[in-house]
Amino acid sequence: MKLSTFAGMLAIAAITTAAQATNLSFTGAFSHDNDVQRFTFTVSGTSTVTLRSWSYAGGVNALGDTIARGGFDPILSLFDATGAKLYEQDDADCGDVAADLMTGRCYDVNYKNALAAGTYTVTVQQFNNFAAGSNLADGFARDGGANENFRNGFVDSAGDKRDGHWAFDILNVNTAAVTPPAGVPEPASLALLGIGALGLLLRKRS
Repeated sequence: MKLSTFAGMLAIAAITTAAQATNLSFTGAFSHDNDVQRFTFTVSGTSTVTLRSWSYAGGVNALGDTIARGGFDPILSLFDATGAKLYEQDDADCGDVAADLMTGRCYDVNYKNALAAGTYTVTVQQFNNFAAGSNLADGFARDGGANENFRNGFVDSAGDKRDGHWAFDILNVNTAAVTPPAGVPEPASLALLGIGALGLLLRKRS
């Protein structure tokens, strides 16, 4: 699995105070059918949070970037700080997400709900790789090398060939970070590096 872009507004997110809510956009691509992308986000008080994908039908994300259609059929799973599963969504209603131009299907996810203060994990995976149990530690139904091609290379449930790219928004939270593959720095780390570099430049100019 690879991440083509980490998060929109990284530097802005890094300098936003904990009391302020922000919107973040993430994009990337799966290499295998059973890949799972995790995100961790926090809210400091009860907040109406939106979690949604853009990559099945395409559209314009919260950052204002145009997302191409053609991605896989996503599932969203939400867990609390203990790992307990709170919610899982396969497809949103057609009134909440766009229909794909070619298939006519509304397979993107879109979840909006008030969440209490705390830390949460949300995952994106391909249909029908649902959470395997009631806790994040239980893993996912299609875990394991034998299931790397369980959808024959991103073929959706209707038999339409898709690809591995995804786009996901996390809205009205205090912080959010993608959990990357080993060896890839997290967005917060990249933002801090950028801020550090800016500080060095300002020091040289003074």
